[in-house]
Amino acid sequence: MESSDLTVVLVPCVMTAIVVEMIWSHVRGKGVYNAKETGANLAIFLGGQLIKPASLAWQILVLGLVSSLSPWQWDHSPATYLFTFLATDLAYYWAHRVQHEVKALWTVHLVHHSSPWMNLTTAFRINWLSPFIGIFFYLPVAALGVPPQAIGVALTINLAYQFFTHTEAIGTLPLVEGILNTPSAHRVHHGSNAQYIDKNYAGVLIIWDRLFGTYEPEVEPVRYGITTGFQGHNPFRLVFHGFVDLVTGKL
Repeated sequence: MESSDLTVVLVPCVMTAIVVEMIWSHVRGKGVYNAKETGANLAIFLGGQLIKPASLAWQILVLGLVSSLSPWQWDHSPATYLFTFLATDLAYYWAHRVQHEVKALWTVHLVHHSSPWMNLTTAFRINWLSPFIGIFFYLPVAALGVPPQAIGVALTINLAYQFFTHTEAIGTLPLVEGILNTPSAHRVHHGSNAQYIDKNYAGVLIIWDRLFGTYEPEVEPVRYGITTGFQGHNPFRLVFHGFVDLVTGKL
């Protein structure tokens, strides 16, 4: 299965989940949605889709080149896809962690954290430059000779799984907390509370956070957003203000 095939299946699931969460928020009076903020999230998503042909072509070019130079070549067996999923998930952990710890990369990633609301549309807040930069973190996987298609499928599954962690509608899941990235674990990741900052970088398996010492359970209520304050609803400001702050010394 290609990553494009997975996307076709996922789109109706994503839209249905958002509608269900909106109904839940309204009925329960949770207030997890703000109209202007949701509009900004969707605008950022639309911008990403408009440049997706270019970003996808770039990713395929880079991964394909590195994979073709490898002395090893993997087939398209289930074992290959399983290995690729695990290797890509580990690479995602480090890509995500480095984007938090390196200031120049944080300028790209911070848009994802700048919302003071947590709902499924928050997952859409991906900087338009991220696909062009982030793909370099997966070159070690490609260098093993793994087919680019397998990496594409693994990344699609990884990001699709993470979409469903951006919610307050699901509490803790005792049987899997500390093994899988859950909504509870990812709420911690989006927290600006002192004890929550730079924790829980996982994509799917949060065992990486346990292994590398960045796991933090959800204990106190989460304050969402970034420590530099609310940045408004303008999608262009949200995407680019990190770069401005870096240049002007505010970051």
